[in-house]
Amino acid sequence: MKKGKTKEFCIAGLLAACTAVLAQIVIPIGPVPFNLAVFGAFLSGMLLSPGMAVLSMGTYWLMAAIGLPVMAGMQGGLGAVLSPTGGYVAGYLLLAGCTALAAKGSAPMRWAGMALGLVLCYTLGTAWFILATGTSLPAALSLCVVPFIPADAAKAIAAFWLAQTLKRRVLQKV
Repeated sequence: MKKGKTKEFCIAGLLAACTAVLAQIVIPIGPVPFNLAVFGAFLSGMLLSPGMAVLSMGTYWLMAAIGLPVMAGMQGGLGAVLSPTGGYVAGYLLLAGCTALAAKGSAPMRWAGMALGLVLCYTLGTAWFILATGTSLPAALSLCVVPFIPADAAKAIAAFWLAQTLKRRVLQKV
């Protein structure tokens, strides 16, 4: 295996682990807890190739599915990933992938990729939540999306900045 590929696999694993830690920083505000896992998905997309970004978040999802307590509130297992909020966790794969597809482009392209990824994550998660709970679309949006938009925008800004800093100061030297 080439050195660059090994490095990217290692970074993907580290970002999956970081996402697990970030998910534990929780503020319970309703049926979908506020946590920092979306920041990990954004960062994966900004630092990795599209395939590796999806692999990183897929690893996080798999860790949760096999029972490791990596989801918000130290949850894990099939019951957790298939819970009403599990669609948002599955949406991290889309978020990371879209972000990574745009990460090599101009700043507006990177922002667009992050925004599209977040919209896809919200769409999958909200559809999953509606199917699991029978909640109406307006109610699901008011519970599961609207309260998170400002914080998720802040996470995107922080990931954008941190990724640029890491690329300049750390990752080029490794």
